[in-house]
Amino acid sequence: MRGDEMTKQERAKFYKSKKWKDKCKVILKRDGYRCQLSKRYGKQVDAEIVHHIYPLSVYPEYRLKSWNLIAVSRSEHNRLHDRATGELTDYGRQLMHRTQPPPG
Repeated sequence: MRGDEMTKQERAKFYKSKKWKDKCKVILKRDGYRCQLSKRYGKQVDAEIVHHIYPLSVYPEYRLKSWNLIAVSRSEHNRLHDRATGELTDYGRQLMHRTQPPPG
């Protein structure tokens, strides 16, 4: 626990915000509306979701940072999260560990 986690209610409010919806549009456009995880394996799959690499619940300070956001398909997003617990899967943790916050 880091001490600055967001509550479920705070996350729900954030995901409905104009700032989040606008940022999603920017990230989807940046990533060419393609799933960036599928792309790594040479597949062209439409992206439907913008994923927080460092989870919003634990790292709210990264919530709108472009380096922490990636366009993914629904199936890849489901591989990143355990839908029963909401926690990252091993796959999701691997992506997080490969993605380092920029210095500063």
